[in-house]
This record gives sequence, structure tokens and C-alpha cells, in this order.
Amino acid sequence: MTHDATTRRRFLGYLAAAGVGAQTLLRSGDAWAAVDAARDEADGESWPEMRYRRLGRTGFEASRLVFGCGAALSRGRKDALLERAFESGVNVFDVGFRPYYRDAEKNLAPFLKKVRDRIFLISKAMVPLDVEPDEVISVAQAKLGARGWGAALDESLRELEVDHVDAYYLMASNNPTVVGSDEVLGAFEAAKAAGKVSHLGLSTHQNAAKVLETAIESGAFSLATLAITPAGWYDWEDKGILSGSAPMKQLAPQLERAREAGIGLVGMKAGRYLAGRKFLGWGKADAFDEHYGEKLMASELSAFQRSYAFVLEHGLDAVNADMSTFAHLRENFAAAATSNRYLA
Repeated sequence: MTHDATTRRRFLGYLAAAGVGAQTLLRSGDAWAAVDAARDEADGESWPEMRYRRLGRTGFEASRLVFGCGAALSRGRKDALLERAFESGVNVFDVGFRPYYRDAEKNLAPFLKKVRDRIFLISKAMVPLDVEPDEVISVAQAKLGARGWGAALDESLRELEVDHVDAYYLMASNNPTVVGSDEVLGAFEAAKAAGKVSHLGLSTHQNAAKVLETAIESGAFSLATLAITPAGWYDWEDKGILSGSAPMKQLAPQLERAREAGIGLVGMKAGRYLAGRKFLGWGKADAFDEHYGEKLMASELSAFQRSYAFVLEHGLDAVNADMSTFAHLRENFAAAATSNRYLA
């Protein structure tokens, strides 16, 4: 029997095992999404009920799992996966501009047509300035960056085929003077007045403590997506834990001040260090175990799930994850939905 015939027989077997697979195929036209759906239903496991948390001054009751659409949708549509997430209770979807995430916004657009008024939609773009994290920018630089960032919002709206996003981020923020500049904040206010966006946010995985402090002091931000792990701040440059960072439990005072300032906090990269990188040596699954209590360690959660559960119970409102398969979605969903069971 040829490889293609074997694959086809396996595929049909999965569909026969669960009628949902055929429904997924008809709905999305994605054969492998149908296989994933059939596998998922065939194992007979029910999903826990999603939990929700108000996202700062947005007032939105958000699922504790945010669907990160950038990597998942950069090369193609995954409507069936998005629909399963939404139907299961995920109501925050985060994407980003074309120069970084390729076709992600374009590939999210068909799904948005079905659910736009029932979800919280985030997009983001980098401020186009080549500056060092601690460099003080000039007014001229700030004006240039603000124009480029505002123009990227217009392009994102066209790609998404919407006229409004709920939040627009300063993506990959690492420079406090950019984050706090009157020119960038003014560009946001202009976009808000034009009805293009409601809330300002930022994402950061470098110089995060200083960036978050600036956001707190500005009073302008409703959301911050932070690269943070049980062991402390994640460092994008080294793909590890930031040298000298205190563990997350000791970062609680700053996180609490951010929330008191009306900033909803979303985590990212919580488990990335566990995976490692081939050229750096593969990761270490027990890297965060020393930070966990007995109850979390005794759980049946995977190492990645434990990292998500921990950060959710130590200062964050939600956790953002890129998910490209049903199995990956279910794993992250379970961790976000049940994190409160393992705190003690």
C-alpha cells in the first residue's frame, strides 16, 4: 500500500471515529483540521469550563486563555481551530501587523466576520525606530515613530476587514521613552477619536520592568502583555531567564501596582524556556520546579501547563499562547481553566 493510501485510510478512520471531524471538514475545508478534530473527540475527554477575569480598565470579562493568532495564522487559515476555541469559551484573540506576522491578520478576517461583536480583538505593531532599550529619543524621532505606528494600524484594519480593534499595542516595547512619549500617546488618542481603537496596550519581552513602570506612570495603558516565567522575567535576547531577575513571586508588588493602575496583565513566554532551542541545547522540563508548591507538583499537568497555571495564579489576568493544533489548544485551555486548583 502506498504512503498516500495509508494516510487516506488513517484520515477516514479518524473521521469515522467522530462525526465532528466530517463537520469540521465541511465547515473549514481543512482536511488536517478535521483529523485533529476527530482525534480530539475520539478520546472522549471533556474540557473544563473556562474561567474569566476583568482586563483592567477595559472592563471586558476575558477568558484566562488568549488565542495568539500570529504564528498560527501566518501561513494559512485555521478557521476550525479558531471556532473550537471560541465555542469552548476563549473570547480574546491577539494578532499583529504584516511585516512580522505575514498573513495572520488576513487569515483571521473570515473568522472575525462571524464573531466580531462577541470577542475582544487585539492587534499590534512595532514603533519603527531603531533605538537601544535605554536610549533617550528625540521629539523628531518620537514623531516619526508615532506616524509609522499609526499608519500600521490603518493597514491592520484593512487586513482584518474591520473598522475598529478593541486594543492596539506598542509591540515589542523595550524603550521607556518611546512608551511614554507624548507623540506616541497622541497618535493613539487620534486613532481613538477616529473610532479605530478603544484601548492602548503594549507587549514587552526586554527591559520589561522599566517599560511596565513607565506604563503605570503614564496612566494611558489598559493592557500589558509581559514575557514572564515562574523564575522571573524572560529575556528575548538570551532566550532564557533575565540575568539577575527576581523570581515571579517577588515581582508581585509591581504587577499589583500595574493592576491597581487599571492595566490588565497578560503573560507570554511562560513556558518557552522549558522548550529551549536546538542551537542553545534543548530545554529542561524541571527548570521551574523549585518555584512550585506541593499541590502543583503533584498535579497531572505537563511541565508547560504548570508554568501557565503558576503565572496565572501569581499576578496575571490571562496568558497568551500561540496554538496551531487542537491538541495544543486543549492543553493550554486546561491549564488556564484549572489553574486555581493548584495554588495551595
